[in-house]
Amino acid sequence: MQDNAVAAGEADRACLIGPYAGRHGIPAISALCDPWRLAEQADRIVAAADHDLAAVGLLLGRPVELLGEGPWAGATSAAEVATRAVAGWDLRDPFTGEPIDPAGAIALLAEWRRLIDANRRIAAVYGVAAWKRVTVDALLWDGRDGPRHARPSDRRTRSLISGSRVIAWKSRTAPDLPAGLAARGIAVGEIEDGFIRSIGLGANCVPPLSIIVDHAGVYFDPAGPSDLEHLLAEADIGADLQRRAAALRQRLVAAGIGKYGRASAPVAIAAPGRRRVLVPGQVADDRSVLSGGAGGGNLELLQRARSLEPDAWIIYRPHPDVEAGHRAGHIAEPVIRQWADEIDRDSPIAPLIDSVDALHTLTSLAGFEALMRGKAVTTHGVPFYAGWGLTRDLGAIPDRRGRQRSLDELVAATLILYPRYLDPVTRLPCSPEILVDRLESDRARVGSSLVMLRELQGRATRLWRRFGGQA
Repeated sequence: MQDNAVAAGEADRACLIGPYAGRHGIPAISALCDPWRLAEQADRIVAAADHDLAAVGLLLGRPVELLGEGPWAGATSAAEVATRAVAGWDLRDPFTGEPIDPAGAIALLAEWRRLIDANRRIAAVYGVAAWKRVTVDALLWDGRDGPRHARPSDRRTRSLISGSRVIAWKSRTAPDLPAGLAARGIAVGEIEDGFIRSIGLGANCVPPLSIIVDHAGVYFDPAGPSDLEHLLAEADIGADLQRRAAALRQRLVAAGIGKYGRASAPVAIAAPGRRRVLVPGQVADDRSVLSGGAGGGNLELLQRARSLEPDAWIIYRPHPDVEAGHRAGHIAEPVIRQWADEIDRDSPIAPLIDSVDALHTLTSLAGFEALMRGKAVTTHGVPFYAGWGLTRDLGAIPDRRGRQRSLDELVAATLILYPRYLDPVTRLPCSPEILVDRLESDRARVGSSLVMLRELQGRATRLWRRFGGQA
């Protein structure tokens, strides 16, 4: 069967389905045409009773004339089509294999459809490393030939027209590309790692299991708005979504799940009678520090924390990417000891946060994780979670913020509404809860020979630091 359309007047547009291509002057429509949007534009649909467009038209409430025999013969309403569509089917959840009711299946398919529709508006993708595409591409698929990876000077880039929309992993993209595209009237959004990312470090080339795609800006740059900031400032986050966020938050805390995996072993901190304060280091040239760190670095943060907490037991935790030997931000141990009582290089961040009373940070995601665990958080920069009434903020908060949000509203926007998640087992887009299931059951590992090589390289760098006198 082939899709065809009758070129009728505005008062009587029809979509005619059947083996009539090339007859009666009827133009053919590509098989890639979206039947829902095609049917939405039709005043009348004439279709074979076994054609999917007949069902689509009835579901949309369009006048439909059915020809011949088929599953939709005699159907006259959306309810009748819906009943026939699910009759006799054994519906299963693709992630768990358990039975799923029709409403749940439709909700899942609708979510996938929204993702595909969003991706169809992306004309090109820049800066996604090949090792990340093994997971990222599934979250950017447009139902056809996308994602359309491009380079600054290739034919796809040259052919972009004004009004096109692209996304870029800007830290891995030529610095002049976004400005050059913007000058041509092309909207440049951003793609970045999500907040529940993987088992293992991105610096070790472990591909992400969640990403964010932000067409307004990016969440960690307070210089301009972002889609996340818009959600927090404007979205109506209702009671059902808040309850879902609370349940997700409680699961993450109970399982010790953070950005880079799961760890639940408690951390012993010997500081009897003293307030315990965690200061997490960050990557010095990370864009979140450069854009939202208020001009400070790890040493300045440590010094400020000591100034504000003179009697506290301060624990400094170097960033894992820095400790792995891949990124900037290293502070020699004798310097750290001038300001911190303890250095914790090995403990996973989640149980370490559980073991302290408070946290000081520039822009680290650890501050958000501390909020989820009920800890007092002081921000010295301007992270995305500052300015909503949940933190003590020492940085210059943009006037765009200021709305009071509850913790579960913050969690709902940050972990449910904003990111995209991939199930590492089925490689299908999923909810955050499914990814948490995989993390809890240790089924979220995505490894490769490149990961092993990067881990070995990091070990060599750490040994060089230790024995080269830079510890």
